[in-house]
Amino acid sequence: KGLTALENVMLPLDIQGVKNAETKAKDALALVGLGKRAHHLPEQLSGGEMQRVAIARACVVEPRILLADEPSGNLDTATGGKVMQQLFDAVSERGMTMILVTHDNELAKRCHRQLTLTGRLA
Repeated sequence: KGLTALENVMLPLDIQGVKNAETKAKDALALVGLGKRAHHLPEQLSGGEMQRVAIARACVVEPRILLADEPSGNLDTATGGKVMQQLFDAVSERGMTMILVTHDNELAKRCHRQLTLTGRLA
C-alpha cells in the first residue's frame, strides 16, 4: 500500500517517540502547502507534491543542520519560490543551518555564504 503524506511526515517523529507527532506533521505539511493533501497516497500526488512531502519530513524534526539538494528543483516557479521562502523562514526562526545545493543563482544569492564549484576540486 504505502504511506499517506501525513504518515510519511510522522515517521521520523514516531521513531523518536514524539507524543504530538500528528500535530507536528500536519503543521509541517501546512508549511509546504499540503495540509489538504495529508491523507493522499504517493500515487495520488504529483512529483512536486511528493518533493514537498520530503521537505516537510526533513523539517519536522527540526534538525540543527538541514541538507537541501535542489529542494525546489521539481517545483514550478511560484510554488518553488513559496517553499523556499518557507524554508528560509523556518531556518531563521529555529536557528538551523541549511546547506543548500542549487543551480539557481538567484536562490544562491539569498544565502549568507556561497561556495561555487567550477568543475574542479582543489
